[in-house]
Amino acid sequence: MANKHRGEVEATLEGRSYRLVLTLGALAELETAFGDEDMLALANRFEKGRLSARDCLRVIGAGLRGAGHDVRDEAVAAMRCDSGAAGYVAIVGRLLQATFGGGEAADTKASRANSGQRAPTRPAELEAAATIAPPEAGARSPFPGIA
Repeated sequence: MANKHRGEVEATLEGRSYRLVLTLGALAELETAFGDEDMLALANRFEKGRLSARDCLRVIGAGLRGAGHDVRDEAVAAMRCDSGAAGYVAIVGRLLQATFGGGEAADTKASRANSGQRAPTRPAELEAAATIAPPEAGARSPFPGIA
């Protein structure tokens, strides 16, 4: 079962359920495949919302390998998705959202919504959000048992 808090998504390919995650190694693989210099350039690429079949193939393959599946892109290319091309794009969209913009806990999203803040989604916002800042007074740790 996929853990959305760890950036994992569940997808059905060839009638089988798979867990996908873009680990740091998978992101490095995508940087190399796409010729991007860094993760921010990679995020900028996907922010444009245009995906080729090759893009989907690479992202799904990297996500499968990131989750520990020993599968090459050639095998991914032969996998079928129940929803066809739209299904592949949906998998990639969910995976990119989980990686670059959707890994927050539900209570953090709710507190942002109540305070009028929104989650960072643009590369510049992601870069700013990645800056380490001291925790706010009374803030809950994302790690159980650590204050």
